[in-house]
Amino acid sequence: MSALICGSFAYDTIMLFQGHFKNEIMPDKVHMLNVSFLVPDLRKEFGGCAGNIAYNLKLLGGDGKPMGTVGKDFDDYAKWMDDHGVSRDYVKRIDNAYTAQAYITTDLGDNQITAFHPGAMSNAHEQKVPDSGITLGLISPDGRDGMLQHAEQFAAQDIPFIFDPGQGMPMFDGDDIKHFLELATYVTVNDYESEMLRDKAGLSIEEAVGMVDTYIVTRGARGSRVHTGGKVLEVPSARPKALADPTGCGDAYRAGLIYGLQKGMDWETTGRVASLMGAIKIEKPGTQNHGFTFDEFAERFKREFDYSLA
Repeated sequence: MSALICGSFAYDTIMLFQGHFKNEIMPDKVHMLNVSFLVPDLRKEFGGCAGNIAYNLKLLGGDGKPMGTVGKDFDDYAKWMDDHGVSRDYVKRIDNAYTAQAYITTDLGDNQITAFHPGAMSNAHEQKVPDSGITLGLISPDGRDGMLQHAEQFAAQDIPFIFDPGQGMPMFDGDDIKHFLELATYVTVNDYESEMLRDKAGLSIEEAVGMVDTYIVTRGARGSRVHTGGKVLEVPSARPKALADPTGCGDAYRAGLIYGLQKGMDWETTGRVASLMGAIKIEKPGTQNHGFTFDEFAERFKREFDYSLA
């Protein structure tokens, strides 16, 4: 059972400002803003939703192939994927563009200023869902046209898929959102995204839930809420050993969902696998710097939730 993970690949340049933005910005001068921040701490990470989800699914031993468009500067990322056994079968290079780039500056109050260059991601529509070999799909933030077309392609082939709008939500109006819900089998959003999705589409929670088989809402440390089969399942969060960096936790969680679906697990167990994946990710900075063996994961799962993975 192979999953096609549609979404972005990106380089994340992350900088830490050893102060507070509010002390450097004069409120009465924002109309002529000209500020500069010294950032002695900088790191460059491999990121993007498709890349992150595929990396996490590989750690679990799941079968996933990320699909996305990248730029002429992708060589380092390609080597990283090869070194970690992540498929590049559906990664397309756009020679006249750069790979998507996020430049993130964080202050000591965890406030962020981000500049995002979509680059080759805007060509996502040039990729098509393959005609064979795929039994499960996921649509995560990507180029607007690509997200819409891939949803329609999954539906046309009767391939169940997860709709994960995330930070791509502002690209779509209410009619677009309803169209995604009509085509999707599953939806996964955090609590804020769920409110935004329903507000855009003019739907109550009951109406949104009724349009898909399963509607999953993550709630941070409060765990997850899985709406499925006319029931609402409360899934507890897992306990991280450290709180290093929340970036990419949602992608790790989604890899857990895919794994559970591939293995035919019930939603209570699938949600707990996803929750533990998010907890493991938050313990390390960056989105692809954590690792484990499956035996280590299974042992920690048993300690955390008091039963064994089948």
